[in-house]
Amino acid sequence: MGILGWILFGFVVGLIARAIMPGRDPLGLIGTTVLGILGALLAGWFGQAVGWYSRDSGAGFISATIGAIVVLAIYHVVSGRRAIGGAPKSTSRDDFTKAA
Repeated sequence: MGILGWILFGFVVGLIARAIMPGRDPLGLIGTTVLGILGALLAGWFGQAVGWYSRDSGAGFISATIGAIVVLAIYHVVSGRRAIGGAPKSTSRDDFTKAA
């Protein structure tokens, strides 16, 4: 698969992963594409490590989508976002004065 094929495949997989995984993500066109490509690479690496794929074969569409969902979940954990409901509520100084 050529570079354009990887880009198109990554974009489609990234879109599907973002539709399945709830929450708001500030990923644009490039971020969605990178998400899908990273998911496909992760799924291919894991499949080869477990013995599901040979060295010459890559991840399939479903496993690439699952890999992209895993990458998106890791992104949520690292960035501190909740999977459902968007970013965590920030506490301001006014919230502490109202409580006192």
